[in-house]
Amino acid sequence: MAHCCIIVLLKRQKWRDIMNNRKSYQEYIKELGQKIKTYRIMKELSQQDLADKTGVSKRSISRLEQGETVQVDNLFKILLALGLGENIEVLVPDQTKRPGFYLEKTDNKPKRVRKRIEKSGFKWGDEQ
Repeated sequence: MAHCCIIVLLKRQKWRDIMNNRKSYQEYIKELGQKIKTYRIMKELSQQDLADKTGVSKRSISRLEQGETVQVDNLFKILLALGLGENIEVLVPDQTKRPGFYLEKTDNKPKRVRKRIEKSGFKWGDEQ
């Protein structure tokens, strides 16, 4: 009987987590691995090419892409090799900086040119 109650509670907790959009750390690792695999393929690199470029073993790259854990330094080497180094800053943001720091900087250059209209000598009747 106790096992049934535990299973029901676990199912309720899982449902609450789904409804509150919470993921387990394993789900985050798996998602990260899939994204890294996509970037690697888009850069037309094989796992062996990435291994040669980073000094990380092909097995570690394969494990990461399958959603298994790898050493943090290997993860950072892979991210840097794929040109994702700027995104590392967003992983754990600096709390002393304002959120606007992470927004793309836009130039305040005008996007259009408007002709200036010269004022004519016309005046309304009530103007002096």
